[in-house]
Amino acid sequence: MVGNLTLQPLLHVGLWTAVIVGSSSLGWTEAAMGQSLPASTSPRTSPSTFFESATPSLPQLRQSSNHHSQSAIAAAPQLDEAYTLGAGDTIQVDVFNVPEYSGSQQVLADGSVNLAAISPVNVGGLTPQEAESVIAAAYSAELRYPRITVVLEAPRPLRIAIAGEVGEPGLYTLTAEGNTQFPTVSEALQMAGGVTQAADLRQVQLRRANGNRPEQIVTLDLWQLLNNGDVRQDLMLRDGDAIVINETESVDLAATNQLSFSNLATSVEQEMVVAIVGEVFRPGSYEFGGREASGRTTVTQAVQTAGGIRPSADIRRIQVRRPTRNGSEQLIDLDFWQLLDGGDLSQDLVLQQGDTVIIPEASEITTAEVVQLSAANFSPGEVAVNVVGEVASPGLMKVTPHTTLNQAVLAAGGFTNRSRETVELIRLNPNGSVTQREIEVDLAQGIDPERNPLILNNDVVLVGRNGRARLNDSVGSLFQPILQLLSPFRLF
Repeated sequence: MVGNLTLQPLLHVGLWTAVIVGSSSLGWTEAAMGQSLPASTSPRTSPSTFFESATPSLPQLRQSSNHHSQSAIAAAPQLDEAYTLGAGDTIQVDVFNVPEYSGSQQVLADGSVNLAAISPVNVGGLTPQEAESVIAAAYSAELRYPRITVVLEAPRPLRIAIAGEVGEPGLYTLTAEGNTQFPTVSEALQMAGGVTQAADLRQVQLRRANGNRPEQIVTLDLWQLLNNGDVRQDLMLRDGDAIVINETESVDLAATNQLSFSNLATSVEQEMVVAIVGEVFRPGSYEFGGREASGRTTVTQAVQTAGGIRPSADIRRIQVRRPTRNGSEQLIDLDFWQLLDGGDLSQDLVLQQGDTVIIPEASEITTAEVVQLSAANFSPGEVAVNVVGEVASPGLMKVTPHTTLNQAVLAAGGFTNRSRETVELIRLNPNGSVTQREIEVDLAQGIDPERNPLILNNDVVLVGRNGRARLNDSVGSLFQPILQLLSPFRLF
């Protein structure tokens, strides 16, 4: 009885030590403790019994954990991160006390390893711990109580599939640093050219086929990573993982612009083609980006490149048509009056490859709005107007976009003493038609759509002759031939 009392604590301590160091071989425990152990001290049941008796306060410690910590852990995506062996892995197999059987091994294409003294053992799809048990079982015919340790020396390259709203979807090969630091989801997305601005970062799917285990699918919220620095969303990858990023169902302008300036977005240097149509002076497709790009291209920058916006544009109903990877389109509504009046920078959307900017024509616009619009930086910096006829300096001029008819006449030197104060304004319309109207100039008149309108690009202002000038010109043309005949007689 005394012997049993003395043996029991020592036996339990020995077993607990074996569990801590990670032994996976029951045979080694029996060899260390002897084979004449009573059933009550079976190494299969004693460790847990000893652990519970030696640490009676552990449940209480768990229950007293901080509530917020528990909530944070529960919010983290749950995924089996165990590494499973496969073709190309290099492992170190150590057979305890048998150095001639130990050494570095490479997992072959069929998932097996060639070990000394035994047939090839298939470890494909197993974790290193599971491989220890399989190899120990294989050596049991050669060794008594074999103790095996398997350590991953050099992991194989990771083949990762990336699909959906990324710059360059496809299959990628990533490498791990050492045998512990594996690439993460964010690193893989950066390698794939970054995510597009149509991506739904709150519902990123990571699919994992864990060797012989069932496939796992978890949902990551990468917005938590961007906004709150929650690195738990940035999981480490394993060979065969697939990352799927779907398009967002509703567009949040502020979130879209925030994403575009993060390192998860597509590169600034990536070239893109954007179409600008509607009420701009030079509609068409334009290239942006490239190595010389200094920043993201926004709608206002694109409109400036297209010659600027026309005064007749309805900037309250600007739309950006954005294609997605699945073939559908997102329609993003912008209101540039909110940008002009309230400084809402989110309205100045960052563009990406394939976007089309649509600027409709306004059905009605006030004079005050035209003046305000013409002074905006997305209006042209200058417009061309051709003032001809009875002015001091006729010809083609470049004036500011908010120049009125009166100011254009004054910029041409003003009326001569031969001009009349009613001018003709000739305007080429966007649809190709030409309008022509007479306007009586009153230099004291402010901006008025009828009596003193704003000058648009390529307008022609024709200043005619007054009645006296026409009469003098008619008389002169009548007597000009007679004067030419009489001119030789003036010599005598």
